[in-house]
Amino acid sequence: MKNVILIGASGFVGTAILNELLNRGHKVTAIVRDPAKVNASNPNLKVVQADVTDTDVLIEASKGKDAVISAYNPGWKNPNIYEETLKNYPLIVDSVKKAGVERLLIVGGAGTLFYAPGKMVMDADDVPAKLLPGIKSLGEFYLNTLRKENDIDWIFLSPAANMTPGERTGKFRIGKDDLVVDVNGDSNISVEDYAVAMVDELEQKHHHKERFTIGY
Repeated sequence: MKNVILIGASGFVGTAILNELLNRGHKVTAIVRDPAKVNASNPNLKVVQADVTDTDVLIEASKGKDAVISAYNPGWKNPNIYEETLKNYPLIVDSVKKAGVERLLIVGGAGTLFYAPGKMVMDADDVPAKLLPGIKSLGEFYLNTLRKENDIDWIFLSPAANMTPGERTGKFRIGKDDLVVDVNGDSNISVEDYAVAMVDELEQKHHHKERFTIGY
């Protein structure tokens, strides 16, 4: 059993990860802006109301934990998602380090994956304009900040190009820097299986200071 912090536990991906963690018997401290949005009830769950900018709260809550999992997202409809992602993700990294936690597992985006030689997803012509600020900011954080981080053992788990509600199969393929696609060239993963991959990594520690990806 691991004792972990989960940032953004009430969001789309965070909820799936929270359910997977609790179903496997891990202890979770959920850091959320609005506790009312956490629907899970479990003796292994503690909910803390805080924003990631409340670094003192984040540091204190993280002390003594086995890992921090971050599903932080300022909100896809937030007009300042680009700026807030680039401002707040370094705060998360810094808080984890100050708390003395050795592992940070981050819900990454697919934007920096390659769909063709030298061509990243976030630069493709068919990326919806409304999603670009969020995709680009998380991509830039990974490329310009996280890859240079040597003081903690981090992973950046990029989903397939399309992550949707579905079923938990526990069956998927793992890739590194290239988009994982099926025989038709499609790149998909259910959010439930994404959560499986994240918690697998928490338990098994296969990757260290690197990005990897999953897909069917």
